[in-house]
Amino acid sequence: MFRFASPLFLLLLFVVVLVWFLKLRKKSASHIKVSSLKGVEPLSQSFMVTLSRLVPFLKIIALILLILALARPQWGDKKINVTTEGVNIILALDLSESMRALDFKKDKKIVTRLEAVKTVVREFIMKREGDRIGMVVFGSNAFTQLPLTRDYNTIAFILDRLKIGAAGPRTAIGDAIGISLMRLEDIQSKSNIIILLTDGKSNSGELSWQDATKIAAQRKVKIYTIGVGTKGEAPFLVDGLFGKRYVYQKVDVDLTALKTIAKETQAGFFEAGDLKSLGQIYEMINRLEKTKVDVEKWVEYKELYPGLLMAGLIILLINIVLSNTRFLRIP
Repeated sequence: MFRFASPLFLLLLFVVVLVWFLKLRKKSASHIKVSSLKGVEPLSQSFMVTLSRLVPFLKIIALILLILALARPQWGDKKINVTTEGVNIILALDLSESMRALDFKKDKKIVTRLEAVKTVVREFIMKREGDRIGMVVFGSNAFTQLPLTRDYNTIAFILDRLKIGAAGPRTAIGDAIGISLMRLEDIQSKSNIIILLTDGKSNSGELSWQDATKIAAQRKVKIYTIGVGTKGEAPFLVDGLFGKRYVYQKVDVDLTALKTIAKETQAGFFEAGDLKSLGQIYEMINRLEKTKVDVEKWVEYKELYPGLLMAGLIILLINIVLSNTRFLRIP
């Protein structure tokens, strides 16, 4: 964010331009008038004569730089100070092998389900303000990828580096909810939510999704559930004898379980078969889960005038030295 702290000094620029214009006009009026220059051979000018004509411009440049310094140009960074609690949000993301399915399109290019999810979740993160966001990933196991934080750039950085299969090939929805609940206990807040995204059914883990849901309901934690992927068979790119080839496999998402989890925790259930609908779901959750937060914004400015002041003084000094030595003019 750029600004001038004392912009009124910029009016002096018009004074400099006006004085310069009047000086040029006076100079042109003081020429000796002759009827004709015919017969007068033009004299070749030396380099120093040409250079001497540029010396007066140094004074103008110096004055402009000094005026800009007086106006105090500043460059600022926006700062945010949250004085009250916002919403605690845990993003629980499925990294099981089924997320390799290639049934989403991004910019007319076929991508995996995880790549599509990354795009939408990143936009969701950057739209939040004042909320703490954490990340839990799950496959055969569930673990904390990032605890609750307001450092949204770090969350986006970690999100970009998620890999399919990093938590195992299967799907542990119950454990994912359990780990998410543990992370929400780290920092107390009046509003706690989990956004659980998966494309499969719970077939791994130590904690059942039913028990995990009951615990969440007792703690008044809302769990928004999102089932991703097209219905029926989905294409996967696999290594074959003659190179990579597409194989269609059926991926079952347990819609009944996801609906039950959302209903018992007084949240919502959504289905996303393409990138557009997935984006609309996160946008809807973004609108629903808003808490009034006391957010104080200010801009921390850095002064830029020292550089302009130094440059202006140096150029002015050069002009004074040259005007009184090599390019001295005698009336």
